[in-house]
Amino acid sequence: MVRFENVGLRYGLGPEVLRDLTFRIEPHSFQFLTGPSGAGKSSLLRLLFLSLRPTRGLVTLFGHDIATLGKDALSTLRRRIGIVFQDFRLLDHLSTYENVSLPLRVMGRTEDSFREEVVELLQWVGLGERMSALPPVLSGGEKQRAAIARAVIARPQLLLADEPTGNVDPSLAQRLLRLFVELNKSGTSIVIATHDIALMDQYDARRLVLHDGRLHVYD
Repeated sequence: MVRFENVGLRYGLGPEVLRDLTFRIEPHSFQFLTGPSGAGKSSLLRLLFLSLRPTRGLVTLFGHDIATLGKDALSTLRRRIGIVFQDFRLLDHLSTYENVSLPLRVMGRTEDSFREEVVELLQWVGLGERMSALPPVLSGGEKQRAAIARAVIARPQLLLADEPTGNVDPSLAQRLLRLFVELNKSGTSIVIATHDIALMDQYDARRLVLHDGRLHVYD
């Protein structure tokens, strides 16, 4: 599904923040991405989401060399990826329900075809009473849950999550991880960036560890 070969990334004329990354993400796989602050986890997620291009090396996604693709083709590939950003990126003028259902609208589905599943997911993540609320009045934890619901609603082939449990209590963190596990069982490949070692220790999952810009893989 994803292949990196000797990938490097630098911003402007600065030093490389990621160096010589070589790894694969297989279909239906589940992995944690971890490492100290500043190691480059968010940069790697941005490469995986195609919002950054590498400075050097080969990145292949869904069988396509991204260096050969134009803007429209990259946009089409990106629709097969769900992502949870640390800053949530909810649209402030849309309700919680409208934010979560947005990926389905982009796919061309009608509200009659998806309303029930959006409502069910919002109830499952504890936002059933907040469906009409706008993001500015949501708490940080509520925004986090809405962002996760939006990322998973279309059942993407690849899900990327940047610290998805960072703003919720431990019991809800466990519930959200179960949602990711169930999504993985249905066929989605999962990459979760986290600092939470205790959380990772509860799951028998592959670990991608970034340190000083280099990646170490532990199966």
